[in-house]
Amino acid sequence: MVQRVSMGSVSIDGAILNRIGPGLLVLLAIGKQDQEADLDWMVEKVLHLRCFDDDQGKMNRSVQDHRGEILCISQFTLYGDCQRGNRPSFDKAAATPLAFDLYQKFIDKVAEKGIIIKAGKFGARMTVSLVNEGPVTLILDSKS
Repeated sequence: MVQRVSMGSVSIDGAILNRIGPGLLVLLAIGKQDQEADLDWMVEKVLHLRCFDDDQGKMNRSVQDHRGEILCISQFTLYGDCQRGNRPSFDKAAATPLAFDLYQKFIDKVAEKGIIIKAGKFGARMTVSLVNEGPVTLILDSKS
């Protein structure tokens, strides 16, 4: 899930771990079936997604064009399946070793492209704050 933000931050136990100015907040969920090819697709999609306004007010600019930052938060709960019962099932979410590996690779691949990327702490209980601009919130799925 990608949100266009004017600012975002992530805190642990009340202490700010990271913050960004204008850019994208990426809530990254890794599924059991995800591979590095899915990650490469996601990196390219996030970096080139035209979700920032141009001079005419149309969404024609990418985070790269906008010179924005990215805040990436691991968010396995996006795989929560609520179809049966009242407690979400996370059976489709990747196990920790795969999820951590791909999460870290996503951050590294974005940084290699010259974009400022900051992150939360994988597996930690975090508080995420943001100001969603637009609001613009988009769901990206490499399997679709």
